[in-house]
Amino acid sequence: MRSLAYDTAFRARARRTQGWGIGLLTVAGLLWIWFAILLLTPYEVEHNYNTTTCHARISADDLHDTSRVCAEARDWPKLLGYLGASAPFAVAGSVLAAVGSSTHRAAEYRAEVTRLDTASD
Repeated sequence: MRSLAYDTAFRARARRTQGWGIGLLTVAGLLWIWFAILLLTPYEVEHNYNTTTCHARISADDLHDTSRVCAEARDWPKLLGYLGASAPFAVAGSVLAAVGSSTHRAAEYRAEVTRLDTASD
């Protein structure tokens, strides 16, 4: 009966690892969504008590914009920082989700092989 308790704990650890991986992938996905929102939506900047409406960062109108106020509000290094920050979360999440899933599948496979061996005897 001790093997059943070990198997249950092993599967619980595998599911927990998979859950952590999915959580980290969710964080990476949220960073990607925030990057897309900042890149694709127009925005307003307050400067010297005036409100300036700026085009979306990706639009052709903003690429050669002479207004430094708009360019400084959403500069490219800050936007690309969100992508850089999402990379470790995506890598770690992918690894943990894959390890957790394959570990759980291996435990299911071993249990099924054991069940078939005992049924054939």
